[in-house]
Order: sequence, then structure tokens, then C-alpha cells
Amino acid sequence: MTDQNDAAEDKGRPAATVVIVRDRHDGPPELLMVERASSMAFAAGALVFPGGAVDEADHDLAARIDHGLEPDEAAGRIAAIRETIEEAGLGIGLTGAVDAASVLRLRDGLHDGRTLGEMLEQLALGVALEALTPFARWHPARFEQARRVFDTRFYIARAPEGQVASVDTTENVRLFWSSAADTLAKAAAGEAQLVFPTRRNLERLALHDGYAALIADAGAYPVEKIRPWQEERDGEVHLCIPDHLGYPVVTEPMTRVRRV
Repeated sequence: MTDQNDAAEDKGRPAATVVIVRDRHDGPPELLMVERASSMAFAAGALVFPGGAVDEADHDLAARIDHGLEPDEAAGRIAAIRETIEEAGLGIGLTGAVDAASVLRLRDGLHDGRTLGEMLEQLALGVALEALTPFARWHPARFEQARRVFDTRFYIARAPEGQVASVDTTENVRLFWSSAADTLAKAAAGEAQLVFPTRRNLERLALHDGYAALIADAGAYPVEKIRPWQEERDGEVHLCIPDHLGYPVVTEPMTRVRRV
């Protein structure tokens, strides 16, 4: 058994990802999923939520605005906003005259190497970090030997109205809206690949019938850094997570786990 409280706090690169929720009147909410390109070093070919690494410009913008958050938390939310614009063409957590055209201009500027702060200033837009609700935080343990080690903050945000998501075709090859249960069913049928954290998060998200219920669930549990550990159960080695953070499934045989 590997101790879940491994004293060695090996660092992972800060990252952020966001579960974008679109309520439906006739069924469970839909979540935006993106499929990673098979050429990517991290989660190649897997379905994930939009997101990516926190960069220095995210910290710089966080330091310049009034948000009342811990600096790393603010930078994480800014990274989630930026990555969603880049990867999905959606402007979550923005203030001002936000429409499809302005989001497209933001995306083009980011792809051209300009910072989010520069583009927001040019377009007279701002950020509303409170639009992102903390949901979870995941960090691989050392024994997992992940090729890319990210300390990832997960957020929940409502899908913006009047905007249409579109894939960036660089890091990702497609995107689609699906309920958490339907995405899990695709994976069970061999039609999709899910890494361990995404699968566990989808199982938790599938318990709830709308955005409001998901926000209530997020507030009902602490956002503790989840570092999976190995443990032998019934003669088989499992990958495990804590059982007090709202996840309905907290263990999976290592033979079935995809981690990266």
C-alpha cells in the first residue's frame, strides 16, 4: 500500500479545468467535453474538460485586479477562463459587452500570442472570477509516474447563452455536449477513453440533475488535493481516493485504470 499522505510534496505544474454546464428541460444537464489529439503528450485521445496549465500571464492578471481570492486560486480561475476561450471558443466568467464576435477576437488574439489581460483591455471587457465555482483538485502521486504532472483545480461554470462552442483543432480534435452518464456509457462501450480523474468526476457529476444541484454539491464538500494511492483489496491492487469528498466510486482495479 502506498501512503495517501505521502510526506514528499513533489510539485506538479499548476493547471485548471472547468466543467461547463448546460441545463436541459427534458433530461440531465449536458457538459462540454473535448477529445484530446492523439499526438498530445498528456491524455492523448481521451475525453476531458476544457483546461490547461496556469501561466505567468495568468498570475500577472490576477495581481492587477480586485478579487479577494488567494493569488494561486485567482490565477487558476483566470487560466480556466483563458483555456476555455482558446479550446472551445466560449467566454465564461467575462463581464462587459460579451458576444460571439468579441469572444472570437479574444480567441484570435490569444492564438496570436497576446495575453488575456491585453485582449480584455483592448475590448473593454473584464473577468468575473465568482462565475467559477471550485469543485475539486487533483494531483498524481509519485508512484503513478505520469509523463506530465499537473496540480489541477477543477471548476464548475454555467454555459454562456448566445455562444456556440467550436474546437480549436490543435490540442483537441472535437468537442461535444453530453450528460455525464452518457459520456460514461460511451467509455463503458469502448467508444471513448477516460483518464482516472475524469471518470471519477463524471461519476460524481452524474448524481445531479442541474447546474444548481451541482453548485450545491460543490459547496457540500471541501476542495482537498486528491492524490490517489495504491491499495490491495480482495487480492487485487486498486487505485484509491478518499471517501469523504462526494465521489460515489473511490476505488478501481489498477488493471482497468487509465491515468495519462
